[in-house]
Amino acid sequence: MNEKNGIYWGWFIVLGAFLILSMNYGSRYCFGIFVKPMSLECQWSRSVISIAASINILIYAISGILSGYLLDRMAPKWIMTIGGVIAATGFILAGFVKTPWQFYFVYGVLCGAGSAGIGVVVSSSYVGKWFVKKRGVAIGITSMGIGFGTMALTPVAGYVVKNYGWQTGFMFLGVLVFIMVVFPSQLLMGRTKPEAYGLLPDGEETVKVISKPTGVVDVPSLSLKPVLTDFRFWILVICFGLAIMAEMLAFVHQVAYALDNNIGKVLAASSLGIIGVASIFGRYFFGWLSDRMKDPKYSASLGFLFMAAGMFILWKTNTAKLLFLYAVVFGFGYGSLAPMMPVLLADRFGRHVLGSAYGVFTFFVAGAGGGFGPILGGMIYDKLGSYIYAWQFNLIILIIVALLVLTLKPRAN
Repeated sequence: MNEKNGIYWGWFIVLGAFLILSMNYGSRYCFGIFVKPMSLECQWSRSVISIAASINILIYAISGILSGYLLDRMAPKWIMTIGGVIAATGFILAGFVKTPWQFYFVYGVLCGAGSAGIGVVVSSSYVGKWFVKKRGVAIGITSMGIGFGTMALTPVAGYVVKNYGWQTGFMFLGVLVFIMVVFPSQLLMGRTKPEAYGLLPDGEETVKVISKPTGVVDVPSLSLKPVLTDFRFWILVICFGLAIMAEMLAFVHQVAYALDNNIGKVLAASSLGIIGVASIFGRYFFGWLSDRMKDPKYSASLGFLFMAAGMFILWKTNTAKLLFLYAVVFGFGYGSLAPMMPVLLADRFGRHVLGSAYGVFTFFVAGAGGGFGPILGGMIYDKLGSYIYAWQFNLIILIIVALLVLTLKPRAN
């Protein structure tokens, strides 16, 4: 298969992954819009509703192990198609729930399991297998879909929920996920890795494929033992697990916090969209920066610091202007998470085992970290009557991980 005079197929994969991530995370990050209207209509506390988000993340994390394992052994076309159908079904059924347990199952279990098949574990790892020298930029562009989806869907979902109710909002998201995931998956995501089609990573024509700065040749081993017994893997788990805990705590509760401060519903919901816009620039910037720095850990540390600065602003927020400033700063820093996780994993452990490594990584990071974030925010509010303490906690955590990631040792030569 000669693509010498055409566009390298890896860039078509980037396009497909961009679209699929847009729908997956754009729909999931709309959750905060549903918290207050569901609480008022169903008479459920915010912590009860937040449990669904935590279950969603936990199931997503567990399912990510399987999806990552499968990705190292097959093309993601059917992984993504099945995941999209399951997630869409969960969203549609969420519009008919009458009890918390029903909501936990359809949104927590079904949407969580489905989203694992169309999330960053599959999409970013798949892109990472097709690039080495341009890995940071390629994954950065791919993960920009997360920000684009958040930017595009949150205002629309906010409008639908405000005018037609939260039930219609969930069903609307389900239909969109089905359409915008199944078709790109079937059209663009059917190849495994470049070598299987007579191609080389990055579209290069040379025979020798060298990993960037280190000069280490990627060895095609699928064993996870060297990864799981490496202390660097667990440093990454701690850093990104705490960062995602802070991220999800803020995402799920910032709209309710804004409403509590008498900021209008549309403006409050739009803050999620602004985070999405800012994260688009952050995803590309931090991916681009990681390709140009001696070690991508410095790019990751800078991203954590931007997130910390955003939490400080949110702590002081009592107007729409400050809320939007928080969204810009936090969103830009949060944009570093999606590209930097697979970039650092591939940089330290190689691209051939990236799917499995990222799947296990996501289990710990999203399951333990992200899964705890939403319910922690609800508990803090229910116990203390304010989100201020949650924002202060996030600020401290993000400063700690910004320093901790700098202790990460490079890949051995």
